[in-house]
Amino acid sequence: MKQLFTPFRLGSYQLSHRIVMPPLTRMRAGADGVPSSLAAAYYSQRATKGGLIIAEATQISQEGQGYPQTPGIYTQNQVAGWETVTEAVKKQGAIFYLQLWHVGRISHSSLQRDGALPVAPSAIKAAGNAYTSSWKREPYETPRALELHEIEQIVADYRRAAENAKQAGFHGIEIHAANGYLLQQFLEDKTNQRNDRYGGSIENRARLLFEVLDEVAEVWPNECIGVRLSPFNDVGDIADSDPEKLYTYVIKQLAERGIGYLHLIEPQVRSGLVEEMNHEAPSSVATMFRPYFSGPLIVSGGFDADTAEQALAARTADLVAFGRAFIANPDLPKRLKLGTPLNMLDKSTIYGGFEHGYTDYPSIDDIDKNTK
Repeated sequence: MKQLFTPFRLGSYQLSHRIVMPPLTRMRAGADGVPSSLAAAYYSQRATKGGLIIAEATQISQEGQGYPQTPGIYTQNQVAGWETVTEAVKKQGAIFYLQLWHVGRISHSSLQRDGALPVAPSAIKAAGNAYTSSWKREPYETPRALELHEIEQIVADYRRAAENAKQAGFHGIEIHAANGYLLQQFLEDKTNQRNDRYGGSIENRARLLFEVLDEVAEVWPNECIGVRLSPFNDVGDIADSDPEKLYTYVIKQLAERGIGYLHLIEPQVRSGLVEEMNHEAPSSVATMFRPYFSGPLIVSGGFDADTAEQALAARTADLVAFGRAFIANPDLPKRLKLGTPLNMLDKSTIYGGFEHGYTDYPSIDDIDKNTK
């Protein structure tokens, strides 16, 4: 039997296979951050009994928003919207986690309350273009460096989001500390040039991540908390002078805390909303950092059925996430098991829009019905 289709124990949850649907930003929520009425259909189409789905990156506050029409988890209307989605996914027997997100400087003042500047560990402008609230692309603005009391509020915002995720019916949460967003901005020294207790040493730069983790661990048991990292990934104009040393420390600390899983993004692939590659990165960060983390490890980044099997066989992964393949193939696990050809992805419909490119990709069963 292919290892992709062997069961796996993830904390208290029994998974029926090793194929994970990772967080995939689709920009289809309402202007108020409430998941669209189509989200329940979209996620339930991709849900399988005993399969793991990690819902799209979801901002913990308005300040944490970086793109138009992304969902939030900080108002009761947003919680109610997510409840509809979790109910639909649970009916299919899937395990459903929510990724908690604060973009930091990867935002635009048009998305902020009263047109305020985006925030970051330090007032350092990112290269590239932001999305405005009207979907235009404009150069990133120079962010405002966070004050110490504001960092305390961000930690509190993560806790509130964790509480709301539980209220909405999710099985667990994933902390997004990857892809150049706020927590990674604090981790890496290109973006963090603070001289207080959140800057300088690796321990100080990692402080916010672990304060967030400790705070949400008062809401969720550690076995229901995952953390996503992207070592060596330069998406979002991110970089560190010694990424191997930095992430060795971070991953060892995560292992000591006994988190539910570590989710690593391989750097030589598309990641996030910008397609960039770090050609100086190792061929596999999972291979590099696996010795420091013995708990459940999810890997993502351009895998197909063959390379996923190789990662599982080498034990550099316990679970493998398939991103864009899941967008175009609602029945991806079935297709991979049968060796059925995959639907082609329509890149023009990834971000924004309505049903087209979201809930209208055909399953094998749909195709069979139409050919009879």
